Amino acid sequence: MKSVELVELVKTALDDMKARDVVVLDVRDMTGVTDYMVVASGTSNRHVKSLANNVIDEAKQQGIKPFGTEGDNVSEWVLVDFGDVVVHTMLPEARTFYDIERLWSVPAGKPGDAD
Repeated sequence: MKSVELVELVKTALDDMKARDVVVLDVRDMTGVTDYMVVASGTSNRHVKSLANNVIDEAKQQGIKPFGTEGDNVSEWVLVDFGDVVVHTMLPEARTFYDIERLWSVPAGKPGDAD
């Protein structure tokens, strides 16, 4: 499955579970680690974990398994890594604090730019 198709699957899985403020970040020109990041908010720790679990379940139904997950024990911020697509489900407070949308909207500097 292409990364764009995986993003659509993720968005649908998040929408099915009533995720809030879903944002897709295209980071292909900023990093070689992943192509897209999908960020979504949940209303509680349980909702955040359920959002991530639904994304994993829907992907597995298509034969796609995540490389790993992080944060599902606390569930303030759960990260699901599919390689080309990384999904962040977060409580609004964590999302505001870490502000990853702003972080990934700032172009990387080139060596010597600080001079």
